[in-house]
Amino acid sequence: MTLLFSPLSLRSRTFRNRLWVSPMCMYSAVDGVPQRWHRTHLAQFASGGAGLVMAEATGVVPEGRISPRDTGLWSDEQRDAWADIVDDVHERGSLIGIQLAHAGRMASTWWPWADERGSVPAGKGGWPTVAPSAIAFDGYAVPAVLDAAGIERVACGFADAARRATDAGFDVLEVHGAHGYLLHEFLSPLSNTREDEYGGSLENRARLLLRVVEAVRAAAGEALPVFVRLSATDYAEGGFTPEQAAQVGRWAADAGADLVDVSSGGIVARPTIDYRPGFQVPFAATVRAEGRVPTAAVGLISSGTHAEEVLASGAADAVFAGREWLRDPHFALRAAHELGAQTEWPPQYLRARWRD
Repeated sequence: MTLLFSPLSLRSRTFRNRLWVSPMCMYSAVDGVPQRWHRTHLAQFASGGAGLVMAEATGVVPEGRISPRDTGLWSDEQRDAWADIVDDVHERGSLIGIQLAHAGRMASTWWPWADERGSVPAGKGGWPTVAPSAIAFDGYAVPAVLDAAGIERVACGFADAARRATDAGFDVLEVHGAHGYLLHEFLSPLSNTREDEYGGSLENRARLLLRVVEAVRAAAGEALPVFVRLSATDYAEGGFTPEQAAQVGRWAADAGADLVDVSSGGIVARPTIDYRPGFQVPFAATVRAEGRVPTAAVGLISSGTHAEEVLASGAADAVFAGREWLRDPHFALRAAHELGAQTEWPPQYLRARWRD
């Protein structure tokens, strides 16, 4: 039995393995409603053996979307469209989660293959953005500062979206606190210069994230796992650090989170990063050891052998991958073959299970 293909239980859910699909935006929704593309895209990973399929960053309010083409979960129409996708993934044997998000100052931007860059103007479907402080991301519009009413709207938006996610049948709810989006903007002193109870000390900067975690936990009840994604470093002097991420991870666990999905970056544009296989795994190890909380690792993990090594090192309890699943939607089946591990194959694919 390999670690990668051993089950993992969190609350009432048992993941059939620990090789999971990262949330990846498809920029293919219409008015926040996922389309046929999303059904095919996400279901294929379940057929490919994923232990968990995490749906993309999904706006909890309309102005929380990264782009006008992002998915949402602020309406019952969106909930019902997601429910069909959940059924498709379950039918193929995987659990499915959704990443609940608010993009903050990085909202209302063009999708990657658009002809334009930066913020989308109102005349082309964009909207004003909000943030903890009036500090723009490089090349984007200056955001409005969230006041008390705005902060309350954000917290309520996460709670309402979490309730719709549970109604749609999702197995895991993930709070997006990474990659330069709103909750990360509050965490980082580079983007948060507030002087009220949401700024200054780490405890204050983490206050909104923890409010959201508590609200999502309340909506999820005791049965469903709640994850939190954190960027463990801003790759910039004076920014958020792995040690701070470990502390926030511990607080998040106390607030009801079951696992920290550890990534990095997003607050500053064009940071200097040593991109190499597993470059973010040490951050997951720090959060796991110092925060005393289960973690998932990410970062250019593209083989079963590498994923198994990450788990064997004690850095993480599970592995998320993104690009490798796009290259090969049957990554888990390939990894099991590579490691000689036993895993569940769709009966339709059994003829490919053994080499000639």
